[in-house]
Amino acid sequence: MSKPKKKVQRRKNSVVNFNQAVKAKVRETHLIPKSVNQEKYILGLLDEKQDILIAYGPAGTGKTYLAMQAAIKQLRQGSIERIVLTRPAVGVEDEKHGFLPGTLEEKMAPWTRPLLDVMREYYSTQDITRMLENQVVEIAPLAFMRGRTFKNSWIVGDEMQNATPGQMKMLLTRIGEGSKIVITGDVEQTDKRKKDNGLIDLCGRLQKSIAGIKVCELNSNDIQRHRIIESVLEMYSDQD
Repeated sequence: MSKPKKKVQRRKNSVVNFNQAVKAKVRETHLIPKSVNQEKYILGLLDEKQDILIAYGPAGTGKTYLAMQAAIKQLRQGSIERIVLTRPAVGVEDEKHGFLPGTLEEKMAPWTRPLLDVMREYYSTQDITRMLENQVVEIAPLAFMRGRTFKNSWIVGDEMQNATPGQMKMLLTRIGEGSKIVITGDVEQTDKRKKDNGLIDLCGRLQKSIAGIKVCELNSNDIQRHRIIESVLEMYSDQD
């Protein structure tokens, strides 16, 4: 029984050592809610009993920002070993990245930049590069995730309104021991028809509460990015 404990301890020590090695910016990680719904969302992010958290709502409500802040906080504390970022690559046919130049991270750069932008508030560009090289931060396109299991990881699935129900099921079943999956999206900005929309399909299946899975809805009252965003969304609300 003692051997597994030593192995877990070694993994945690390696994460702590890496966190000490990278030259993180002075700014500390504080998740501060600016609305009631954001508070509920943050409580879900920090709740160890919630293995899967779904947050949906309009742009500017902090869905991605807070998810990444929580991921960075957990990484710094040594609670997880890595952060896994994924997002549907809308605009690339069938998510086939092979014809695009560069590494897998470079091919996914246009879609994962919003996630990495949050990390840049806490880490230097050099530190992020090192984290990618050491797979402390991993960019994992949905098309390449089948058959994998992510242990001791924080998985952020961003803009998942553009995922199909099949892709959503595949992502949710990648979760392993010591991991958490956070799904974010905005059904009003979907590029998928309703029957092909993985986020709408998932929320529909969660009409009945399931232990370990929580859904957080954010609305226009939670918009914090810029005061004009609410007016812009209202201006376009009558369009399909």
